[in-house]
Amino acid sequence: MSRQVIVRPPAKVNLTLRVGALGPDGRHAVQTLIQSISLSDTLTVSPRSGPFALSVRAPGVPADESNLVWRAAATLWKRSGRTGAPRDAHVRLEKAIPTQAGLGGGSADAAAALVALNVVWGLQQTPRHLAAAAAELGSDVPFFLQGGTAVGIGRGDEIYPVDDIARFGVVVVKPSFGVSTREAYGWLDEDRAAGVEPSAGPAQEIDVGWPTGPVRLANDLQATVARRHPGVAEMVEACRREGALAAGMTGSGSAVFGLFRETTAKIAAGRLRRPDWLVLLGRTLTRREAARKVGL
Repeated sequence: MSRQVIVRPPAKVNLTLRVGALGPDGRHAVQTLIQSISLSDTLTVSPRSGPFALSVRAPGVPADESNLVWRAAATLWKRSGRTGAPRDAHVRLEKAIPTQAGLGGGSADAAAALVALNVVWGLQQTPRHLAAAAAELGSDVPFFLQGGTAVGIGRGDEIYPVDDIARFGVVVVKPSFGVSTREAYGWLDEDRAAGVEPSAGPAQEIDVGWPTGPVRLANDLQATVARRHPGVAEMVEACRREGALAAGMTGSGSAVFGLFRETTAKIAAGRLRRPDWLVLLGRTLTRREAARKVGL
């Protein structure tokens, strides 16, 4: 039997997210700059004779075939030439990344499961094969096999690594409500059909240490989500008041993030705490750091 593997897939934030028109396939073309952060789930993958099993320590997160970890197992099993349902492995998933927050927790878990199961099952699949399996699972999943800083285009599944940005402290603020990806993009389509293009607020630029100059934060979904949930704009503004160098909603929300100097992030996180907000403290990760956490 192979050894047990423990991986800690990190979350992401979208420093930029520009959304194109709805395509004939029912999906949107996007351009996004994605950044790994240190907030992580934990997957413990163990060899175990019998049917594949998944246990989850998080309320409301399914432990069946609808979970992306289970789907990752089934995809890898099939792509490796094995027949029937996946078996001979048990995955224990401990969640620290909030769901319906735009932080990519489910996709990160799926990518980590591909890496860990490749070891536990002794498949010896190459990184290229794992990337192909990741692309079957969802737009965000391929990014988490690389991590660090990357540009995503197309449907978000074409991932191109770029230079690591400078180190920042990151404060994530998650409200009591969640937003599904389908809801956020549907609201954007509604707004655009009605001729409404809400402003995302004042332009924000941040020096990330690139010789090409600062990065301008922008998320086309932020204003449209904030129209339905004004708390999003409130959280962004709160991060700015506490000294964020830049702040915005990540992905389709509902979480927002603030980028801070590492020396001030902890103080800001303490000041942002309130009963209806989950406040999480982390930092940006380099590509090497992110890969290590996912088991690469």
